[in-house]
Amino acid sequence: MKSLRSVGIIGTGSYVPERKVTNFDMEKIVDTSDEWIRTRTGIGARHFAADDETTSDMAAKAALKAMEAANVTADEIDLIIVGTLTPDMLLPSTACLVQDKIGANGSAAFDLETACSGFIYAMEVGRNFVATGMYNKVLVIGAEKLSSFLDFEDRATCVLFGDGAGAAVLGPVEDGKGILSSELGADGSKGMVLKIDAGGCKMPASEQTLKDRLHYITMDGSEVFKFAVRIMGSASLNVVEKAGLTLDDINFLVPHQANMRIISAAAKKLNLPLEKVQINLTEYGNMSAASVPVALDQAIREGKIKEGDKTVLVGFGGGLTWGACVIQW
Repeated sequence: MKSLRSVGIIGTGSYVPERKVTNFDMEKIVDTSDEWIRTRTGIGARHFAADDETTSDMAAKAALKAMEAANVTADEIDLIIVGTLTPDMLLPSTACLVQDKIGANGSAAFDLETACSGFIYAMEVGRNFVATGMYNKVLVIGAEKLSSFLDFEDRATCVLFGDGAGAAVLGPVEDGKGILSSELGADGSKGMVLKIDAGGCKMPASEQTLKDRLHYITMDGSEVFKFAVRIMGSASLNVVEKAGLTLDDINFLVPHQANMRIISAAAKKLNLPLEKVQINLTEYGNMSAASVPVALDQAIREGKIKEGDKTVLVGFGGGLTWGACVIQW
């Protein structure tokens, strides 16, 4: 039986649109305040894409940066996986649009939809293609234009989310390095606590769905919060154990950027001080599937993650879903 190859991230990239929307800007749109948002979430701003800027546009920009960092050309990319809940359109897939924009003609391409867990899910799928030897270079992207799906009359949700994209190139690495362990999970019984009702086959777009504002994100915040606090910590601990490591071995944490209290709870579970945690929600808010890869790219480019470091990536999202992994650089 052929042994599996070790797989790691060989390059990262990210893109966040220029338009910055502060909490004070949000005060002019909806009944809220900077204090209310910061004390409950830790978010100070978010970035919104231009009206004519799409998820695939942002994904392609992040992808090209990751490919440059990995010193990989477009014709070397074997597979493109895009994690997104905000595709440009239902058909074709965002991954196919990205393939065309970056010139990776001939690569396989598909989307994966697990909301905020999307990048970690996509990375694990891509890892298995490389581990088995079916592909050598897999481009994994988390990208979202959430601003197109926000109800700016719902202060509980519209202040939370932002737009952006992050990408990573996966490839074979030296044994003992790369992705050491991972975990994916879902609980569909709680799916309705975070949803967009209309636009699918159950409730196709109509004059009535538009009138009833059913094409926007809705969320039961308290249920999502309770789930997130529990699952971010347990999933992180599980992958550390699966990798045969102890908490003392973990050097850094890159969590999904949804809420500062959730991030703090996850860090506490791993016995990590906040200076060993990548936190960017103050500037960017919750970018769903783009959240983890953008934070990861920033941590790498800022020199916070060094060769030999063991880093935990963890996220949760609609579905409800979760994912985590340990990577040795």
